[in-house]
Amino acid sequence: MTKNSAHQADRPSIFAPLDCRIEAITELTAQEKLFRLALPAGAELGHRPGQFVQVSLLGYGEAPISVSSSPTRSGCFELGVRRAGSLTSALHRMQVGQKVGIRGPFGRPFETEKMTGKDLLLISGGCGMAPLRSLIQYCEDRPELFGRLSILYGAKSPADLLFKDDIRLWEASERFACSTTVDQAAGQSCYEGQVGQVTRLIPALEVEPKRTVAVVVGPPAMYRFVIDALMRKGLGQEQIVVSLERYMRCGIGKCGHCTIDHLYCCTDGPVFWLNEISGLPGAL
Repeated sequence: MTKNSAHQADRPSIFAPLDCRIEAITELTAQEKLFRLALPAGAELGHRPGQFVQVSLLGYGEAPISVSSSPTRSGCFELGVRRAGSLTSALHRMQVGQKVGIRGPFGRPFETEKMTGKDLLLISGGCGMAPLRSLIQYCEDRPELFGRLSILYGAKSPADLLFKDDIRLWEASERFACSTTVDQAAGQSCYEGQVGQVTRLIPALEVEPKRTVAVVVGPPAMYRFVIDALMRKGLGQEQIVVSLERYMRCGIGKCGHCTIDHLYCCTDGPVFWLNEISGLPGAL
């Protein structure tokens, strides 16, 4: 048993799901919704930014979903869910007041203590904004801990951008420098951001390499290109954090579905410093 899974074993919900009430549902895009959930008796989830939970529905099974809200925002927690399979499609049909099963939280979080005093470069592609939002909110609520904060976010089209209301607030905030880009914006006259891959936003950044940590969350295809661009800005592997996607079926390092060489993505990750996985076959 790894250090992380030993810690998780103390949690009462590690094996048996707890029924959580849906408090609110917000449509983010045609394929994604944001669910606000409450644990029984007003309990707190006890998560840290970057962790995930296992969501279950009777008759549909279970699926890992990243937590999209910061633990600094108590009372409820939020999950950004893309409609992709039978369970998530069933979840999208649910209404406020209904209940879903929750196990967790699981996984290694973003290690904010190692980021304290650093400038943070927060880079997301597509659905990667869902888990990254938890860290962004944490930075909003703990401004004394971090230096300059920059958000770079890329999506397929303006319609695919998640958390549009949040983006507007981040763009207007003195706390963040926030830039968006989309692969294509034909016919989207209201879109005022840039067009192209998220990597095109990196060269123009003013970065102090020795005091910067970059956090990258998104589809696997973007990682190598973003990492190459960051290294050209002078960042080393020990300054780059990635969150990896794998099918984390059990969440506790037992089923083996999420292995990366000798590591379990559900317990040793999903968050890794790049120098920890560099050279591991299939990691990126």
